[in-house]
Amino acid sequence: MNQVAPLRRPTMGQMNLARQLVENPPLAPAMRASVKADTYVSPERFVAEQAKLFRRLPMPIAPSALLPQPGMAAAHAEYGLPLMVSRDNQGVAHVLLNVCRHRGTRLLDSREPVKLASVICPYHAWSYRLDGSLAGLPRAETFPGLDKEVHGLVAMPATEAGGIIWVGLDRDQPPNFASVAGELAGDLDAFGLRDMHLYRRRTHDVAANWKLIIDAFQESYHIRRLHAKTIGPYFAESISNSDRIGPHMRAAVGRTEFLQAAQSDDFDALRRAITYTYTAFPATTIIVSPDYVNILVAYPQAADRTLVEDFMLIPEKPTSDKAEDHWRRSFELLDGGVFASEDFRAAALEQIGLAAGAISELLLGGLELSIRRFHDTVEEYLARNS
Repeated sequence: MNQVAPLRRPTMGQMNLARQLVENPPLAPAMRASVKADTYVSPERFVAEQAKLFRRLPMPIAPSALLPQPGMAAAHAEYGLPLMVSRDNQGVAHVLLNVCRHRGTRLLDSREPVKLASVICPYHAWSYRLDGSLAGLPRAETFPGLDKEVHGLVAMPATEAGGIIWVGLDRDQPPNFASVAGELAGDLDAFGLRDMHLYRRRTHDVAANWKLIIDAFQESYHIRRLHAKTIGPYFAESISNSDRIGPHMRAAVGRTEFLQAAQSDDFDALRRAITYTYTAFPATTIIVSPDYVNILVAYPQAADRTLVEDFMLIPEKPTSDKAEDHWRRSFELLDGGVFASEDFRAAALEQIGLAAGAISELLLGGLELSIRRFHDTVEEYLARNS
């Protein structure tokens, strides 16, 4: 793992979006849509979304690159459950409840991945293999008849696809993982996510509803305006297109000089010409820059508060001061500048305005219609799971 990726080619879906930008440049339709303001501020709505979306659908817990080697594990609690993501000695990823089967205490504290042969409870030293099975316990004779086979850690439904480890948050109703496999996983595999190096990650506490954060990545209308001092100048005005992969969104935004490269199946040239952005429904955004990838996972905490974890993946671990400086500046440009200071700040200010009751609905123009389509998908899944 974590080696320079082999030559890769875009998928048919990625190429189709690129060619459409050249052959049939999208024109912003002269039409409007809207989203009700209450969608973002209602506590009752938030509870319903948690139950019918986040507890029913596959949710990302980490990129595969968080655990690049067998025999690693990390704690995770942002979904409101005490979880542990691990990779066993055979390289298989697991998501387990981070709860000792003896007296219920937490097993692993570290959010950062750690290399270990087994997970040992800090209370009474019960030990568990990284697949969750119970390895041993002190003074086993004092637990007569204990069946070690049924006292392993509680496993959550999980799969690894497209370079991301996904989890189902309801053990009694495992999600349909096929929705994150297939074409979506194929697209992410084309970018080589599974073989990339996790350079850095940072969690932001954003005082905004999770959908305001996702909305920002559904449209390119704001790029040359909100991001005028950062990435805006790199992108062409209103040159964007999108399509669907099941409930997920795939978008392509053209850079200022892209027409010739956008018709090539040279993936490096294509990535310099077009920024692909994926919305893995409901609340994960994957942004593919020319030489790195950002995965933004939103963890809704309340109707007006969302944690957003930004994982930055790069082709390989930096091996020189020059490379380290390059990636450090790239991370701070997007994570500290574009995301934190611009996108997330805009969402927080928007939340204040909506909570004040200044407007009853958000007005969307022809360049923002993907926001309405995203909300239509939210409504569809809320109705489906009612």
